[in-house]
Amino acid sequence: MAVKPFEPKFMKMGVLTAALQELTPREIRDADPDKAIEDWLQFARELDVPNIQLSSALHPTESDVPAEAMLDPVANHLDLRKPFDRKRADRVLSAMKETRVGMTDLAYFDNMLVDHDANRKKKHDFMIRCMDAAVLLGLKAVCGFIGRNIKLSMDQNYDMFEKEFVPLLKAAKDRGLQYRVEQCPMPGWNPTDLWVNNIGHVPAAWIALHRLAEKHGVGDAFRIHYDPSHAILMGQDTRANFQYLKDEGYGFIIAGFHVKGQVIDPKGVAAWGYQGQAAQRGDWKNGKISENPADLLNAWKKQVSYSMHELPGTAKHDPLAYLQNRTVDWLDHQLAARELLQLNVAETPLLVEHEYPPARVQDKEKLKPILKGSLAFTRCIDETAGSMFALHESMKAQGIAVQGVGREAYRS
Repeated sequence: MAVKPFEPKFMKMGVLTAALQELTPREIRDADPDKAIEDWLQFARELDVPNIQLSSALHPTESDVPAEAMLDPVANHLDLRKPFDRKRADRVLSAMKETRVGMTDLAYFDNMLVDHDANRKKKHDFMIRCMDAAVLLGLKAVCGFIGRNIKLSMDQNYDMFEKEFVPLLKAAKDRGLQYRVEQCPMPGWNPTDLWVNNIGHVPAAWIALHRLAEKHGVGDAFRIHYDPSHAILMGQDTRANFQYLKDEGYGFIIAGFHVKGQVIDPKGVAAWGYQGQAAQRGDWKNGKISENPADLLNAWKKQVSYSMHELPGTAKHDPLAYLQNRTVDWLDHQLAARELLQLNVAETPLLVEHEYPPARVQDKEKLKPILKGSLAFTRCIDETAGSMFALHESMKAQGIAVQGVGREAYRS
């Protein structure tokens, strides 16, 4: 009987730099854009995390969405108002070598199907510039949203995906990149009654959209960057999601992870259900959408009326909540990924994304122990899951049964 060595594999740990948007003061990084990247690489070294996912965004002076209307303002640590050329790339690569901190990919989260033609072109052009920067930095992927045209039905948005988003996939493929889509439904992105404002939000949609991409020869450029917080937000179970993908022959489609949790407030669910606060939010005034950008933040009550983001490790250990899918069972999340998906585990990014409101401090020294603790927790969870999986595989090779049942997909 074959003896399988115990060889645990662990994911590529990292942190999304939007965890601390203002690490480098705005007046400094506006004048010297790449200083923000250097500062974050140094901060990552202090955090003892081996990789960063570099956050990029349209500069506040160029964005069509005011910062006051954003639940989680994004960070333009990669500033692309001026071309990111070989000289800039060499400066960043030198800082990476000096700090011994790597970079998994570039992240730009925006609405690529927005209904305004000029704004949509601006966002697409910016994403292309992100792709070009990724190539200069030797990266393999960019990460972002698909978005939604809120003036169209969901079926019409699939048609628009084929017309407007597939060219972005072609641009990625031409550069040897993957476009990894995060699945946040973005319920508060606008003050309409729509809850899904990013059409790449659930496994069945990923499959349908991937088939459209395959039709145009770019399926291999379309991948998912999975975030369990969004599954919890939609009442889903990560293990069931992964089982569904495996059952449908799409266990390959997930290529990276954001490690962010979600804690559901049962009282909020009792009040509004899983669609969140539907009226009297404060984003409408006198029968029309408020003209005050700060009021538009209230559209996010569709989400925050019954849930709150979790920074991994900060929520209490709550087995009942795990079974109710009201918070993330981190150990089972990492086990299910190994058991059900087709992953090259050692090359799969596992990136802490910090959006836990009470700890969204913009003070490096205050945030540092919190972020460092969350990263340590995430690393330990992944090492535990990797070790359990490898141990079970060694046992199975010798015909030794693994005890117990464990969590089961689709069980209620």
